[in-house]
Amino acid sequence: MAALSKTGRTVITLVLLAGFGAALFFALRGQQRDETQRIEQQAIANAVELKGVIALDVEPFFKDPRVLKVLAANKLPVAVTRVGSRDMAAKVVAGAAPDFLFPSGVVAANQIVDAARKANLAAAQSAPFFTPMVIASWEPIAKILVANGIAKPLSPKVYGLDMAKLTQAMLAKKKWRDFKDASAYDVSRSVLVSTTDVRRSNSAAMYLALTSHALNGDVVTDRATAQASALKLAELFKRQGYQENYVNGNFDDYVAIGIGKTPLAFIYENQLVHYALQKKGIGADMVLLYPQPTIINKVVFIGMNERAKALSELLANNAELQSIAVEYGFRVADTQRFIQAVQPTGLAVEPRVTQVVDPPSFELMAEMIDTVAKEMTQ
Repeated sequence: MAALSKTGRTVITLVLLAGFGAALFFALRGQQRDETQRIEQQAIANAVELKGVIALDVEPFFKDPRVLKVLAANKLPVAVTRVGSRDMAAKVVAGAAPDFLFPSGVVAANQIVDAARKANLAAAQSAPFFTPMVIASWEPIAKILVANGIAKPLSPKVYGLDMAKLTQAMLAKKKWRDFKDASAYDVSRSVLVSTTDVRRSNSAAMYLALTSHALNGDVVTDRATAQASALKLAELFKRQGYQENYVNGNFDDYVAIGIGKTPLAFIYENQLVHYALQKKGIGADMVLLYPQPTIINKVVFIGMNERAKALSELLANNAELQSIAVEYGFRVADTQRFIQAVQPTGLAVEPRVTQVVDPPSFELMAEMIDTVAKEMTQ
């Protein structure tokens, strides 16, 4: 009996030791895990912010708390300043350049890369987001344009727009009531596309690029053609009257005032997509006209060092960041993700935009903009 008791005591002792050992093991493992997390959190907190200058188009994206959280978790926190895309090249100065620049459009991006080359700075480009230039309109307007051979249905509530024919009609000073079957919009106002101010806005510059292509049947590649085109197209801006100088100017008029003020508004597609996603729907008769051809506006990321390049890769490849970009209306490499996000809103979009042209070089665009600006003051 005594021997049995001794055996029992031994078993109990062993069980207690095993329990103590297990508790000690898990406690030490927990401490190690906590220490690892503490070190990781400290590393995240100590990560140096990347300084960037960004276009207005992506400012809401970079202010989104979800984006900031993902960037911080990847030790790539950012401090961004909004700067006009055309003003960014001046920021590229040896020894004082930002870590990255994120302009709207390839024209401004090429200007920045050229400035970097002249300053002997390496600059790597990528385009994690993009959006086609479109014309926001209304079903009655679209049907008038179809009846007059200027537009054609591509799918329900999506139209292709012949930019050459529309540009000719505008330069001929056609009025809406001059069109066949115009009873739905029988007004005496001129047929014009509303834009923002070409002197300050990238979207208006893209409109100038697109109408210059429509006028000449090709991309403008020489100074003589650029000058002649700008002189002719200046009236499309002058005859609009007052133009807003911020990116949402004419888009705000389109959604707030409607067909009476803005029958045709030249916008980035992502503006209406973002609006539809926010509102979970669109107004009655809102439709998109896709110029054929159109210009794809890339939001171009330009990294000036290795950490900025890492940020570029994160923006392009992180699934959460790509999904958030879609929420702001941008297209990403995964077209299906974009289409599936938009579909529930009732806004019809063209799944794949294939008829695309490039704008002229940034030197020619700058000269064309200057010419139009001078004409607008006459």
